[in-house]
Amino acid sequence: VSLVESGGGLVQAGGSLRLSCAAPGSVFRIGDAGWFRQGTGRERELVATIEVIDSGDTINYANSVRGRFTISRDDTGNTLFLQMNSLKPEDTAMYYCAVWGRGYDSSTGSWGQGTQVTVSS
Repeated sequence: VSLVESGGGLVQAGGSLRLSCAAPGSVFRIGDAGWFRQGTGRERELVATIEVIDSGDTINYANSVRGRFTISRDDTGNTLFLQMNSLKPEDTAMYYCAVWGRGYDSSTGSWGQGTQVTVSS
């Protein structure tokens, strides 16, 4: 599955950005999905995930972004979003979206090429 992220850029601290991840078909309604990020010299870390279960979705956030970031998808399941508010310089990183099979680890799925987010102080 080919994933394409967009929406990154340069923003001042306290500002907002909305990242999008486009995919063919309704993959974001079929599999689990999420956003990850990797800053310079740092390991990749989970930002937010949305897991599909029969009774509804389960959404998880990293403690560092909870209350500021919101993960969502459109009704068609073609696009995954990450709304980022109250951005901080420490949010600066390359952001990646991914989709994987339900119940599997994210490392087994498809990943995009990333979109750079830079937050200036």
